[in-house]
Amino acid sequence: MTNQEIADILLLTASLMELHDENSFKVRSIQNAGFQIEKTEVTLSLLSLAELEKQEGIGKSIAAKIAELSQTGKLTELETLKQNTPEGIIELLDIKGIGPKKVKTLWKELSITNKEELFECCKNNSVAQLKGFGEKTQENIIQVLQFIMKQSDKHLYGDTEAIAFDLEKKLKADVNAHIQLCGEMRRMLETISAISFLVPATDTGAVLSTIQKLSYLTEEPAKSGLYRWQGFENTKNIPVEIYITTTEKFGSELFKRSSGEKHLRLKTVAGKTYLQTATTTAFATEAALYESLGLPVIPAELREGYREIQLAENNLLSELITDADIKGSFHNHSTYSDGKHTVEEMARECIALGYSYFGISDHSKSAFYANGLDEARVLKQQAEVDQLNNTLSGFKIFKGIESDILNDGALDYADDVLKTFDFIVASIHSNLKMNEEKATQRLITAIENPFTTMLGHPTGRLLLKREGYPIDHKKIIDACAANNVIIEINAHPWRLDMDWRHIGYALDKGCIISINPDAHEKTGLQDMHFGICVARKAGLCKEQTFNAWPLEKVSSWLKSKGK
Repeated sequence: MTNQEIADILLLTASLMELHDENSFKVRSIQNAGFQIEKTEVTLSLLSLAELEKQEGIGKSIAAKIAELSQTGKLTELETLKQNTPEGIIELLDIKGIGPKKVKTLWKELSITNKEELFECCKNNSVAQLKGFGEKTQENIIQVLQFIMKQSDKHLYGDTEAIAFDLEKKLKADVNAHIQLCGEMRRMLETISAISFLVPATDTGAVLSTIQKLSYLTEEPAKSGLYRWQGFENTKNIPVEIYITTTEKFGSELFKRSSGEKHLRLKTVAGKTYLQTATTTAFATEAALYESLGLPVIPAELREGYREIQLAENNLLSELITDADIKGSFHNHSTYSDGKHTVEEMARECIALGYSYFGISDHSKSAFYANGLDEARVLKQQAEVDQLNNTLSGFKIFKGIESDILNDGALDYADDVLKTFDFIVASIHSNLKMNEEKATQRLITAIENPFTTMLGHPTGRLLLKREGYPIDHKKIIDACAANNVIIEINAHPWRLDMDWRHIGYALDKGCIISINPDAHEKTGLQDMHFGICVARKAGLCKEQTFNAWPLEKVSSWLKSKGK
């Protein structure tokens, strides 16, 4: 069991204890332990009880809980709490903006036990009448519930990719060596509803019989060809679709099942007839299909009907950004704010990944909830960076900050502090309820600040959890182009923001893009990969990607931007 899984279980336990009015001191103790464990690097499940008790922030009581989890995979205290709590109530605890106390009020005062009942009580104005709620809270709950319900059958690409690749290997070995991923997974959509495969067969019955005997798949009776992945406890509800076709039609079917509707509808470009004709002819391979159209094979992630033909005709497909092109990482956090590892540990992890540079950008002082840096701690961190740069040969750490964009669009800190940074990522973390006009102007004001280097996660969205705040993307992009501000693709699997659908316009305007992992620990640096998936969908080439540039070019650009 991972530290994160242990932390999640402890935090859920604390929430349920608070829900049931248990000792507040004990609740806080478990919460604090959960937060501490999230930042603990030692794998706790491998430690003995005596060793656990010696860990920082873990006393005898918490150590016993961790030992029980490590040995049994369960926590008796949590299981008892669950037995006394309706399942739907536990789901309500995940809703942004209502904690255990409010959930308890909803449960006890209105007998609400699930999201559907909560939604109905909001719609009939019952929730607004409760003490501590009001119409504003009720409206916020309605918006969150509508968003959650709309996304209820979706899964994050970042949570599903490794499972899909693992399953593909298993199916190649157990069913057919030519089986291949298709659908939303192959197109690298940010959220997916199913993992889809296509298998060529000369004997459909034999293939079906083989699939039905697989222990890691469970067939769904409601729909032919639909299964459930049973590989891991926490992912077993992901639907798996397996389609069967003939060998002669495999290329045509793979093309159709790996392309977005707009790509399939592309008819005439520059006087040439393209993809519509391909859907009516049988091809054994996608290569043969595209060759018949006079086109190179267009990667599946690009097949959305936006820029792929333009890239193909200009021979730019080979220039699309890849994992191997990345030279460094910006927008990263350390123990100075809310990160798990030190600046040096994060930098050395970048070196291990083959990078040439690392940009530290901890939270600014207004982000008190994330241990944001005041001016004195900024100076302390910068002195440490100077010392590290004197010892890390051939590698550079850039001094940065993720500056909160304040309500009026100003950046955190006075100008005399802002000018000490090599780069500044300007991001919004608070007051996300502005209307489009105010939110857009707030961002533009920050973009026009001469100290702003990059615009961080422009909409603040959290996929499947929270909609982004409304902004006019074209006005924001125009402002970035006019002020030479880099646009971030935040690579965290929950964000992937800016959305790939807007990046094409930014590229047309000459904007530079930086793929930033928003890493809060060493393993978070690997999220860069998911940002690259987004970037490839957008048609981003390596020359347009800031952190694919060599160190010398990056340093020169940052110096010229600072003038």
